[in-house]
Amino acid sequence: MSVKRDVEEIREGLRAGRFQNEAAVSQGIVLRLLGSLGWAIYNPNVVSPEYALEGRRVDFALCHPADKPVVFIEVKQVGKGDGAERQLFEYAFHKGVPLAILTDGQEWSFFLPAEAGDYGERRVYRLDLVEREVEESISRLERYLMYDAVSSGEALTAARSDYQDVARGRQIRDALPQAWTKLMEEEDDLLLELLADRVESLCGYKPDLDTVARFLTENIQLRATSPVPSPPKLSPRTSGVDSYKRTTGSVPSAIGFALDGRFSPCRNARHLLISVMNSLAERDSSFLERFVSLPRHGRTRRYVARDRNELYPDRPDLVQEQSYHLESGYWIGTNVSRKQVERIILMACDVSGIQYGVDLRINTGQP
Repeated sequence: MSVKRDVEEIREGLRAGRFQNEAAVSQGIVLRLLGSLGWAIYNPNVVSPEYALEGRRVDFALCHPADKPVVFIEVKQVGKGDGAERQLFEYAFHKGVPLAILTDGQEWSFFLPAEAGDYGERRVYRLDLVEREVEESISRLERYLMYDAVSSGEALTAARSDYQDVARGRQIRDALPQAWTKLMEEEDDLLLELLADRVESLCGYKPDLDTVARFLTENIQLRATSPVPSPPKLSPRTSGVDSYKRTTGSVPSAIGFALDGRFSPCRNARHLLISVMNSLAERDSSFLERFVSLPRHGRTRRYVARDRNELYPDRPDLVQEQSYHLESGYWIGTNVSRKQVERIILMACDVSGIQYGVDLRINTGQP
């Protein structure tokens, strides 16, 4: 009888409640499927029931070669499979069996006991014969339990590959909240520009990046699974004003900057950025060249460049509208938020070798 026919009839039996105890599950589901998958179910040296293990017993040990277990199967009554993983893992660890299966007939959990993580994290796949499509059930049973696949090692290789996919997906899910939080904290260039462009496409008016950044800060929340550590002091990810407050307890009272004790007022944060870069270039003729040579500026663009097209790749509109020609011949992008202004100036201080908050103090006008 084919695996498909077996799966279909077992699904009908499960829905009708025909498997009332572990013995019924073992005989009517597990052994039936093992037979269809190519196992010699009448050879106890290959499919060993009640496999003895130092005073304990595993419901089934699948062996290849004969009498050498490569798969353990623990069977429970329908709906009673929860909490049996620990016992099954102990059996598998003791005997060095790489693949372990826990089933109540309807749910089949495939585990790699030797891998990292708690019991749930070592589960490669959970198959529900009733809820899953028939073809999916057949595919998974054949992938992990077909005799030829197990005996050749292909089943274990497939299980390990699937485990890596599951572990990778779990790590991605865990990292997504932190990644989003960092994008929000850093006011990522591309994120702000994408949102500003979408607003313009909807209403015909493009907001400045400070408006976009303020919207994100005030309205977008994400429930992270764990607290995200605060950025270090005086890093490019730290607010310049807040950093300066921690350093000296005060900031310039008006928008502008104080360099070497001399205060220069500015109209806004963008004017401040331009003025600071020009001033640092006047102090050191090699400053802009060294700043431009930094391996990385923004995620997708350069903050300062000799070729203005490098400021906003693939965005000729921003190149024309949001680039400024510095006094030294370099170009600087001005499509920036206040926090981005602070981050660029912090980078500039590092390049110049001056101390941010001491030699250079700024006020971007941020509340």
